[in-house]
Amino acid sequence: MTVEFGIGLGRMDDIAREACEAEALGYDFVSTGEHVFFYGPTSNGLISLAAAAGATRSIKLMSTITLVPLYPAALLAKQVAALDHVSNGRMNLGVGVGGEFAREFEACGVPVGERGARTNESLEVMKKLWTEDDVHFEGKFTTLSGVTLMPKPVQTPLPVWISGRSDAAMKRAALYGTGWLPYMYTPQKLAESLEQIERHATQAGRQGQIRPGLFIFFAVHEDRDVAIDMATRRLSVQYNQDFSKLVGKYAIAGNPDDCAARLQEYIDAGAQTVILNSACPGDYVGDNQRLFAETVFSRFKNPGSA
Repeated sequence: MTVEFGIGLGRMDDIAREACEAEALGYDFVSTGEHVFFYGPTSNGLISLAAAAGATRSIKLMSTITLVPLYPAALLAKQVAALDHVSNGRMNLGVGVGGEFAREFEACGVPVGERGARTNESLEVMKKLWTEDDVHFEGKFTTLSGVTLMPKPVQTPLPVWISGRSDAAMKRAALYGTGWLPYMYTPQKLAESLEQIERHATQAGRQGQIRPGLFIFFAVHEDRDVAIDMATRRLSVQYNQDFSKLVGKYAIAGNPDDCAARLQEYIDAGAQTVILNSACPGDYVGDNQRLFAETVFSRFKNPGSA
């Protein structure tokens, strides 16, 4: 089984260099998340990935994740298709409903309670616009009266990764996704979710079509305690809660051997695509990504390497 590895872009002011470094280190994806407003500075994923696309040649792009309910469905379909074109078919859309910061929904005029329904409808709309001409659609949030999106994405189908943690997200993956990208999951929870998704997919006639993935924060350092402390501090700030008892469950942190062992647990649970996001101070992000590539995922790309 081939396992793919992606890395999150950490700096909005140096995306091109970071993306080129990730490509040189052998990562399969660069990724970035987004919020309109959050607890700290955040990017817009599609704009950041466009900058990464222009600086790289082969590394794939993934939004982790796009807050789909905050976009008009047709506009998002256009933006994603355009990004797939400018990257020559390297775009992967990561889909999430958000909700952790309700004020950004208020600011965008979207009721937070509608985020799931809006996302599901948008996924239907985008698939139609990416694959059909003269599209007619009458939904609760979107009306299309005989429109054709041009150009359509280079990729058919364009990869759509559904993120989340809930059963609703698993059903969404089974119905609309080409991949499942949960976050804040233990290996056991990942394995259970894959079984649940396969049950939902079988009922929908889509069994075997969803690639298992994982989004996870990481910190690697030759000193295990330093890595764990970095991850604890970073995630406590990012999620505005104490992560001291959660890092061991929901992140990969420690020395290279620790990280490889924990990563193997997730792979054994079914993960085939692992998107990593640095949980460390900004001045260590580059070292974090290099050390992980050279001492951890290299063992899975090149079995037998130390």
